[in-house]
Amino acid sequence: MRSIIFSNYSAFDTRRLGATIDVEHSHLRFLGNMSLNLWDCGGQDVFMDNYFTNQKDHIFKMVEVLIHVFDVESKEVGKDIEVFVKSLKQLKQFSPNAKIFVLLHKMDLVQIDRREELFGIMMNRLNETSQVYGFNVTGFATSIWDESLYKAWSSIVCSLIPNMNQYETNLSNLQNILEAQEIILFEKTTFLVICSSNSGNLLTNDNNNNENFEKLDPKRFEKISNIMKNFKQSSTKLKSQFRQLNLNNNLFITELSSNLMIFVVLPFGINNNSGLIQENIKQARKYFQ
Repeated sequence: MRSIIFSNYSAFDTRRLGATIDVEHSHLRFLGNMSLNLWDCGGQDVFMDNYFTNQKDHIFKMVEVLIHVFDVESKEVGKDIEVFVKSLKQLKQFSPNAKIFVLLHKMDLVQIDRREELFGIMMNRLNETSQVYGFNVTGFATSIWDESLYKAWSSIVCSLIPNMNQYETNLSNLQNILEAQEIILFEKTTFLVICSSNSGNLLTNDNNNNENFEKLDPKRFEKISNIMKNFKQSSTKLKSQFRQLNLNNNLFITELSSNLMIFVVLPFGINNNSGLIQENIKQARKYFQ
């Protein structure tokens, strides 16, 4: 997961990565001046026992976020939940304000018609367990083989951004100025979604040229993240740096700052002024630096 999101690996590339031994420390830059210290803890029994005994005050102290990964292939769900409970107990003692995220991983291995049911059963059980220790849990069904990782990690990382309200307010103001259907703000390196602002419906044209309102795809953010990350990687392989894209003066993707990309969707069927749109985006940059 870390390699796909932060190191531009493809799902196929991760096959050459070995198992995590003990604790692997990563220091990741995000939004330019944020430093994420990610501790990847190996799941083998010998390491787990050590986390909760000799290393507990080292592992669980000053934690902002716990990302607990459950493998849907596991044959020992009861044992997995016991480990989760041990983590909650240590967090309650050393980091009582930590945020808890649960990823039910390798969901691609579950039959499509069973995924929602399985996820609901597991999350109900984990929520009941975590509330005993005073924690609320946010859960995601994930797989490295689809865009689900981007939704999960966007939520995780954005929970750490202290000035999120400012981003949201500025983006809403810019959407109104541009009269855009939707604007999405992405972190430039990872293409994780920071925030978005939309008018609630996407105006499209059907085959009879009659205006038709369609509900927005609830998975559009992570799909765009996945598509744009792949497009950016393709550009890099061609020794070209992606900076801006304009499709029919209805869709603009451009740099908003040294750390942000902006994705602007304008009403279709309207002759939008490309120069004016780009100038407004340029003037807005100082509010997002």
